[in-house]
Amino acid sequence: MTVRLRDLHTCFEGVIPSIIATASQVGVPNISYLSHVALVDDEHVALSDQFFSKTAANIRANNNAAVMLVDPRDGSQYRLSVVFERSLDSGPLYETMAAELRASSAQVGMADVMRLRGVDIYRVASAEAIPTPGAAVATSSPATSLYLAAAATLNGRISEASEIDAIVDAVLDGPRDSFGCANSMLLLKYPAGERLVTVGSRGYSWTGIGSEVAIGEAIIGTAAAERRTIRISDMSRIRRFGNAIRASAVDENQTRTIALPGIADAMSQMALPMIAGGVLRGVLFLENRERLAFPRDVEMALSILASNAAAALALADNTSANEQSLVTSQGNGALAGRPFSVIHHLFDDSVFIDGEYLIKGVSGRLLVHLLGLHLREGRADFTNREMRLSDELRLPDFKDNLETRLLLLRRRLEEKAAPIRLVKTGRGKLRLEIAGPALLESR
Repeated sequence: MTVRLRDLHTCFEGVIPSIIATASQVGVPNISYLSHVALVDDEHVALSDQFFSKTAANIRANNNAAVMLVDPRDGSQYRLSVVFERSLDSGPLYETMAAELRASSAQVGMADVMRLRGVDIYRVASAEAIPTPGAAVATSSPATSLYLAAAATLNGRISEASEIDAIVDAVLDGPRDSFGCANSMLLLKYPAGERLVTVGSRGYSWTGIGSEVAIGEAIIGTAAAERRTIRISDMSRIRRFGNAIRASAVDENQTRTIALPGIADAMSQMALPMIAGGVLRGVLFLENRERLAFPRDVEMALSILASNAAAALALADNTSANEQSLVTSQGNGALAGRPFSVIHHLFDDSVFIDGEYLIKGVSGRLLVHLLGLHLREGRADFTNREMRLSDELRLPDFKDNLETRLLLLRRRLEEKAAPIRLVKTGRGKLRLEIAGPALLESR
């Protein structure tokens, strides 16, 4: 039975290796496994140029070959009669396949070793199903329109959000509620550096707020560096990202590093870059314990979501930077309670509350600045504008995302159940609330 290539999309996920059969000029056959077969269009497929020398020699001598694909869902098999047309070493298709290889290689610490030499394009002369007991013939899926409708609904929710924290929540709630993606995290880029910081997550035993990933590191960092979606449908073929999954207070106190959340036995992962105005804003990351959890139509729908979220974040950031609001509320924000210590380490701006690590860097400096003003002047209400203009804070740059730093600080205080809270009281306004006398010390 003849089938359309577009209906074989799950066969191109790399879960079950494909096979290529070639023949020499005199008809001697050779069979090799393929690491990657990609769907180009209804008449072409692309094979990664990582062949054994015998296969490559046969193709040069005889450009006809046969490729066998296997559907990982039910074991259905399909035979493609293909004809070699040309090789690519640049362009969008090559870059996409190279990025996927780099992301997979980074999982096993071989990002600088495993590189794509080229991509070979084959014309598909015919595609037919191989009779397989118990297997179903591939058919078109009606799910795409449903996913696009869900993406449209979620984009509407994001468009209604005007502040960064509301946008972050909408982006994380959407995949969970409408796509069944229970495990996700959102990382935003520090404008002044080559790092991403986690500002929210769903479905993990700890939030990981404040954890960082270097641009170019593993799947999340590779998606950021390549500025393209990275999707892996079967993690059993590569070793998991080497960052140990742990989140104990003892580890944080010793390393001053917050562990990235994750699923130890994840089978599917997808990282979508969030780009607006040509600027990388962050990465939306999802994972699942099931193979093939993120098909192409889900990727397309969530790519639309990620792009719209990036634009919303950029608009919210610009609005905050131009905010002219003044402090109007009064009071010192202090509540009756036991005294607590706040230790500020000057060399990295790390902050410990009652011996527990909280945060470091610009966010730590912000907390110490606000707490210092409270202790010296009795103030509890502040504006983003005054923080941007403060010489004492030494913010990296006017364009540096102050809203992101404050969101990170606010959520980290909540996660640690700290005796300090930052409460939004309006656009560009916040209030410092403390549960007792604070003893601030800088070292």
